Amino acid sequence: LGAVVGFAVRFQDQVGEDVLVKFMIDGILLAETQSDRLLRRYDTLIIDEAHERSLNIDFLLGYLKRLLPKRPDLKLIITSATIDTSRFAEHFGQAPVIEVEGRGFPVEIRWRPISGDKEERADNGLYQAIAGAVEELGREDPRGDILVFLPGEREIRDAHKALEQRRYAHTEVLPLYARLSGAAQDRVFQPGPQRR
Repeated sequence: LGAVVGFAVRFQDQVGEDVLVKFMIDGILLAETQSDRLLRRYDTLIIDEAHERSLNIDFLLGYLKRLLPKRPDLKLIITSATIDTSRFAEHFGQAPVIEVEGRGFPVEIRWRPISGDKEERADNGLYQAIAGAVEELGREDPRGDILVFLPGEREIRDAHKALEQRRYAHTEVLPLYARLSGAAQDRVFQPGPQRR
């Protein structure tokens, strides 16, 4: 660590002079564009989880689109499980798309707005709305699993806690986010005797 493979995150940097692979958060790469406009330190960039849209990611993708004609030697790889590949390929000059098969599950998509006034929605309204949707779906069909998409780890943890407190019968509430251990992530995809 720090010699061959390094990492740079906010307030921590373990990157030596001869490091070959550097892991960094989007903000670090964005900051590097200020001192190294052509990103000459890199021959390949991998932007992972590009579907997790943020201002940093959007700005970096726009910056890299303009940089690539000036740096034809720079290789750019953009990864995502859910991104619109045809639009991204077109945006980057008909870039090739490589699809890697993953696990697929049939999903029925429903969207349910949060009701109530603005103050009510801000005060745990999201988690009450999620619980209401889970209860509604439980009345319709108590067998199928329910998947709730949320914008970040904190919201996932808070929703998990709120649903766990309700102690639904024959239901296992499992969180899923990137920083969970591999075993905890795999558990979500293993068959279980209860609704999840």
